[in-house]
Amino acid sequence: MTTELAGRNAAAQPHVRPLEGKTALVTGGSRGIGAAIVRRLAADGAQVAFTYSSAKDQADALAEEVGALAVQADSADAAAVRAAVARTAEHFGGLDILVNNAGVAHVAPVEEFPLEEFDRMIAVNVRGVFTAIQSAAAHLGQGGRIITIGSINADRIPVPGIGVYSLTKAAVAGLTRGLARELGPRGITVNTVQPGPTETDMNPDSGPFAESMKQLMPVGHYAQPADIASAVAYLARPEARFITGTSWDVDGGFAV
Repeated sequence: MTTELAGRNAAAQPHVRPLEGKTALVTGGSRGIGAAIVRRLAADGAQVAFTYSSAKDQADALAEEVGALAVQADSADAAAVRAAVARTAEHFGGLDILVNNAGVAHVAPVEEFPLEEFDRMIAVNVRGVFTAIQSAAAHLGQGGRIITIGSINADRIPVPGIGVYSLTKAAVAGLTRGLARELGPRGITVNTVQPGPTETDMNPDSGPFAESMKQLMPVGHYAQPADIASAVAYLARPEARFITGTSWDVDGGFAV
């Protein structure tokens, strides 16, 4: 094919947005990885709602930027999570994609780990995920997508003090496998994306801790939030219909 002909063919094809006509809900979407996911899904054509806990100014700014619906909901509050799912479905007339991104972490030696932090992490990282899925399942149909942001720490724990965090991420990986079996006959896929070290305001890619993490990754650098959003966006697309029950390591080789 000549360059001229290839150019004419490309020009004749309209820009296709793979999630056009789809509706997505992203929990914990006001900043970091969550905000990158909101931006990417919106750019791919989806109508997007996202939850936030307390960062109202950030949430409002993001909602205005991409034309999304911001819903205040603490993922530790089951009633608030259910209400966010219901509001999304009512506002947009349905729900096709659920992205469980909301999560919390606390690092401490086992002897000093506060039980209230343990309970909070279970409530947000595990129960919140299950509650969102349970509520969304009533709205999802053929071609539905459930994607949970886990962590490579479900499989590899390079430093002490993160045992409880790792527990919660291993739990959602197991939940993914079980629900993939349960929801597959309805045409709904269920997957987990497991990021490695990713640059966010809570985990900057500078300083002694970051340098030690980089040494464990063949690529030698942290991910950007957009890298994780790209994996989520692929799993949300129609062509990912045969991928379910997976825990996809997006970690720069951290787990190698």
